[in-house]
Amino acid sequence: MKYTIFTLFVLFTVSANSANKGQVFTAQPQIADYQVGERWVWKFKGVTDQGVVRSEGHDVRQVIEDNGVLSVKSQYGAIPVSDIVKPETSETPRFKWPLVVGKTWTYENHWKSDDGTTGKTVQKAKVLHYKEETVGAGKFMAYTISYKGKISNSRGYNADSEEIYVYSPEVKKFIKLTQIQDDYRYVEELVEYTKP
Repeated sequence: MKYTIFTLFVLFTVSANSANKGQVFTAQPQIADYQVGERWVWKFKGVTDQGVVRSEGHDVRQVIEDNGVLSVKSQYGAIPVSDIVKPETSETPRFKWPLVVGKTWTYENHWKSDDGTTGKTVQKAKVLHYKEETVGAGKFMAYTISYKGKISNSRGYNADSEEIYVYSPEVKKFIKLTQIQDDYRYVEELVEYTKP
């Protein structure tokens, strides 16, 4: 009996290890992964089915030292890297670390916009694959993560939503983001990445 239990344990362990063979697991970035001077530039555009452009421009972020604190600066101010890499405690996070192909979870976010509108996003997330992707900034190994669900707000808006995040561990950010809500499509792509 003991031999049979031991044999089953060994077979299960070998099967589990074989199933994970070749899998890439990516942990959440840490402070040491960021360097002063590191810089990202994304180009974005949001268009309705009727061709109306609702948003268009560039988003620039750079790692700086702000009063001795390593931070990421954008047009909205500087955020300490320690806040960016803080371990996720939510049961429904944007990213469920470590990332691995096939992983699924629920993402839920309650938010408030600058004009006071409140809203909620609830989506099912799945890591579809990990492969080389090409964007304006170059070629990067990246995870493609699908998010599908609903978005609603306090002004009565309620829509199906779909997002595709293409996340690169090398750059610690998404290299491409596509969002679709009813008749609106938003695309953001990394067009420049520099590391000192």
